[in-house]
This record gives sequence, C-alpha cells and structure tokens, in this order.
Amino acid sequence: MFTLRPQIAALSQAIPGHRLRLVARRSAQRPSSVVSVLTSESPHMSPAVALPSLSFPVLVNGCTGKMGRAVAEAAISAGLQLVPVSFSSLEKPGRTLKVGNTEIQIHGPSERESVLSSVFHEFPDVIVVDYTVPDAVNVNADLYCKLGIPFLMGTTGGDRQMLYKTVQDANVYAVISPQMGKQVVAFLAAMDIMADQFPGAFSGYTLEVMESHQASKLDTSGTAKAVISCFQKLGVTFDMKQIKQIRDPKKQLEMVGVPEEHLSGHAFHMYHLTSPDETVSFEFQHNVCGRSIYAEGTIDAAIFLFKKVQSKADKRIYDMIDVLREGNMR
Repeated sequence: MFTLRPQIAALSQAIPGHRLRLVARRSAQRPSSVVSVLTSESPHMSPAVALPSLSFPVLVNGCTGKMGRAVAEAAISAGLQLVPVSFSSLEKPGRTLKVGNTEIQIHGPSERESVLSSVFHEFPDVIVVDYTVPDAVNVNADLYCKLGIPFLMGTTGGDRQMLYKTVQDANVYAVISPQMGKQVVAFLAAMDIMADQFPGAFSGYTLEVMESHQASKLDTSGTAKAVISCFQKLGVTFDMKQIKQIRDPKKQLEMVGVPEEHLSGHAFHMYHLTSPDETVSFEFQHNVCGRSIYAEGTIDAAIFLFKKVQSKADKRIYDMIDVLREGNMR
C-alpha cells in the first residue's frame, strides 16, 4: 500500500518564490534513488509582463471559474487586450464579471455561436482561451473550428481522440495541452525523452501514483496520465484506474501536506516505483500551489499562437512542447 511518508509530505509545504528543484536522496534502511521535482509558487507573485510592443485580443472562455479568471488577470497584466465577453453553461441574462477594469458580459449556451461569431468579426486577430469544464470540451472545440477561430484548449477531459480529429479535420490553429505550466511541461518532455531512448528500463518495477487537486477538479489529472504513459513505455505495467485520486481537503491537509491556503488551488503529484525485490525505489514528485504557473504558461502559449497566425505558419495542432522550443518566453 502506497503512503506518503512524513519526510515527503514535509517537502510538499509551500516554498517562497517559484522554482523547480531536483532532489536526490538514498535511504539508509532501504537502498533507493529518490528524485523529486517540486514546483511551488508564492501567492504574492504577479504574472510576468509581456513585451510591451505586442498586444492582441484574447477571449477567455470560462472567466467565471478560478482558472479562467487567473488567465484573464494574467492577460491584462501582460498588456493584452481582454475581450469583454465570456460564456457560461447557465442561462443567466445580464450577468457580468469585472476583471481589472474590464466589465465582462457572460453569455449563456444559447448565445454562444452568434456572440462568438460577432466577436470574431469585430476582433479578427482574437485568440480564444478555453478553461471551462470537461463536458464542454468537444462542444466548444466544434464551435471554434466551425468559425475558424484560433484557440487554446487548457480544459482537460472530454473525448480527446475526437477533439484532435475535429481540429485536424477543420485545419485551424490550436494549442492543445493538458498541462500549461512550462516547468512541468519541461519535466514531461524529459520523461518522454527517457521513455523513447531507454524503453523497458523499468521492466518489472511496480508503480503507485497519487494525484491531489482542489475538490472542484472533476476529472483525473491529464498530466498524471501523460507521465504514466512514459512509465509504460519504460516497461511498467499500470492501469489508469489504479491512480489514487485525492479530492478530500482533510486528506490533502493531513496526508498529502497541502498548505491550507492552497486547498482551493493546487496540483500535487507523486509517482513511486519499486523494484521486484523491493531493494530499489524511485520517486518523482511535482507540487504546484496556486494557479499563476498555469496562467503565465497560457499567456506564453497565446502569444506563441498569435505569432503563428500572423506569420501564416502551418495550420495545425501545437502543444506546450512547441511553445517551449520556440523560446522567447517571459
């Protein structure tokens, strides 16, 4: 049975500033190699400011949610033009939301297509950012593709196979990624490289996975699934149904070690590998407190996509690896 040990839980506490740290450790009781990737951020950090010469309209679909609002605030801080329109799954006429000095009109499902079409006509350079809910992923993507609007899909869940097919068939510009945090994406890229270059390196090892997110996150972490797929290439047998998904705030506080102030917004992941004879273990850990890492990465992705559209690059699906490779991030 996989349990978080006290020393690991202690590492999970918030760390001043925003950084990525790699820790290697050997246990005196059980020979092991432990690798922990920790990402933590201060709630007082403000998003980095984009290049002042670049500004374009951004529509954040999902401003009523915490992640969508964080992205909207980051867009304003980066000097981008926040389109005063967003959408909700509820029909509540006249609903508004203020982000900075921008009063955003919230429209219900019945108005989505007509309103979004009007926005695209008024703001032909607009980039849409989607942070809605899993059930809306495919419906929203269908609409963006129908209207030919470049978009970022930051929402996880939905039918991902159908999502990719829809976008490919429509031949539109899009960035689709289950993970917008640049440092976490870099870790995922390193895992992917290891899996490609050393297939079967962990054959026979058992894997245990824990992921903890705020109670409002309905689906299993897409990042966890991506990391697990790398371990599967490395020879580990693991069923996604074995993921230990924690959404109970009490367990998050007592067992996982999530700081109380971040119970409403965090992403703690632990991957524990054990050799067949239990003499060697590996642990990979990445912990995020708050949402600014995702908001900042999303803005970088929006800038990346805007530049692709303006340069008339290939219309295709990009991901955060493409964004990282492009460089020039803030």
